[in-house]
Amino acid sequence: MKVIIPAAGYATRLYPLTEDRPKALLDVKGKPILEHIVARIEELPSVEEVFIVSNEKYCKNFVDWLSGFEGKTKLKIKVLNDGTTSNDDRLGQVGDIQFVIEKENIDDDLLVVAGDNLYNFSLTPVFNFFREKQTIVEALWDSKSEEVARQQGIGVLDETGKMVEYQEKPEHPKSTLTGLGIYFFPREQVKLLKRFIEEGNDADKMGYFMIWLTENSTVYGYTYHKKWFDIGWPSALETAREEFVP
Repeated sequence: MKVIIPAAGYATRLYPLTEDRPKALLDVKGKPILEHIVARIEELPSVEEVFIVSNEKYCKNFVDWLSGFEGKTKLKIKVLNDGTTSNDDRLGQVGDIQFVIEKENIDDDLLVVAGDNLYNFSLTPVFNFFREKQTIVEALWDSKSEEVARQQGIGVLDETGKMVEYQEKPEHPKSTLTGLGIYFFPREQVKLLKRFIEEGNDADKMGYFMIWLTENSTVYGYTYHKKWFDIGWPSALETAREEFVP
């Protein structure tokens, strides 16, 4: 299995904290967010390589971080630069994932983990669920809040866990199951990312891709209930610094 960590956003909502360093390298509990994410990935068997995709602005930050981190992990990690310089020319989340797939000729099961999320739970249960279902699986978190659901992408599941609908920041959410930015793809379904882009769909957010996926493939959701932190703004970062459990 290969892993892609999209980290090519510009995090303008977190300025001035992210004016000269990426959100994924902000400190939480004595370590960059990214190191906590890598620690969760390390728990999984069969992970062969991790690709971190950045942009021109922050690429050196990641390269410098990796030079001091490589001896602290068993994983093979590579930083890629998508060549973008601002929000105006960014590839988007889906675009960055496809960029890595093509650049590295990925032909394997794939795990995508957003580079700005933290969670007080292991990825092993959703990984095992993915191995059982052998189809695309997204990890979800039950916010139990319609207000939170209106601000996020949310999945609607049937009684078997199959995702029957996906909504991106809906005014009237049909569930409170928030997408965590954690996606498992079997090898043969990775090509759906390319098809989505070639059909002219919006590659900016994975939520748009998930809406398309529920109409064009079989997707399951695995729901967590322990704490999740979406590091999108200063108050969320402070909450993570107080409540995240490494």
